[in-house]
Amino acid sequence: KTRFPSEKRVVSRPPKGMLPFDSSTKPKTKETQTAMARKPNAAFMKPVQPDAVLAAIVGSKPLPRTELTKKLWAHIKKKGLQDKKNRRMIHADELLKPLFGGKSSANMFELTKYASKHVK
Repeated sequence: KTRFPSEKRVVSRPPKGMLPFDSSTKPKTKETQTAMARKPNAAFMKPVQPDAVLAAIVGSKPLPRTELTKKLWAHIKKKGLQDKKNRRMIHADELLKPLFGGKSSANMFELTKYASKHVK
């Protein structure tokens, strides 16, 4: 294949971060990993007040949403309410049934949705 002198050869280069000699591809040291550690979102750390339905499970004190979810899961694990075969499903006991809107079971991904309806 012959090339004409007037024909320009276009060389495509990979993006800057993809070059093998770029400093961003070096493995991170322990110091840079701690400097880059994720900080918690302020919205999740803001205390919320549970209503009477939720307070029966997690307590009546204001607490962050993250702690609220942890306490809900602690209740579920303690009572063994997670389905044995389909671990995504949570069976409601007498405390969780009002939280789930009267449903006898709920998906684990719906747990925070139901809990958010019972906080101020």
